[in-house]
Amino acid sequence: MTEPQSALLLRRQLAELNKNPVDGFSAGLIDDNDLYRWEVLIIGPPDTLFEGGVFKAHLTFPKDYPLRPPKMKFITEIWHPNVDKNGEVCISILHEPGEDKYGYEKPEERWLPIHTVETILISVISMLADPNGDSPANVDAAKEWREDRNGEFKRKVARCVRKSQETAFE
Repeated sequence: MTEPQSALLLRRQLAELNKNPVDGFSAGLIDDNDLYRWEVLIIGPPDTLFEGGVFKAHLTFPKDYPLRPPKMKFITEIWHPNVDKNGEVCISILHEPGEDKYGYEKPEERWLPIHTVETILISVISMLADPNGDSPANVDAAKEWREDRNGEFKRKVARCVRKSQETAFE
C-alpha cells in the first residue's frame, strides 16, 4: 500500500527538522506509528515574558494536509491572548484557507499549503513575543495584556513559565 501524499510530506518535514534543527523549538512524533500527531517543545523567546519557558504542544494534522491546516494545542498551561483556556492556538495561519467570514483576516494571512511545521512554529513563537490583542482567543488574557501588562499579566505568565520548567521533561 502506498503512503498518502500528506504522510510523505510530513515524513519529509520531520526528517528535515531532525537534520537541520531550528532555534526555539523541537518537534517529533507522539507515537512512531502516527505521522499525523506531533509533539513540539517551544522555548519561550528571549527578551519576552515567556523567556525560559518550555511549552509542550501537540500538532494534529488532517489527512488532507497540506490543503488544510493542522490544529495546535498547548499541553503546558500558558496564559496568552491568542491561546484559549483549553490550550488551542488561535493564529491566522492555522485558520482554514480562503475568505474570513468575519472579514478580519486577508486570505493570504490564513492557511496556505506552502506552510510547513517550521513556518507554523516560527509564527507561534512570534505570536508569543507579540500577541494580537485585536483577535483574542482568551479575552481575559487580552484584557490584562492591554491594561496591566507589567502587573497581573506578567505574574500569570511568570507562573506558567516556572510551571513549564518543572514539567518540561515529564
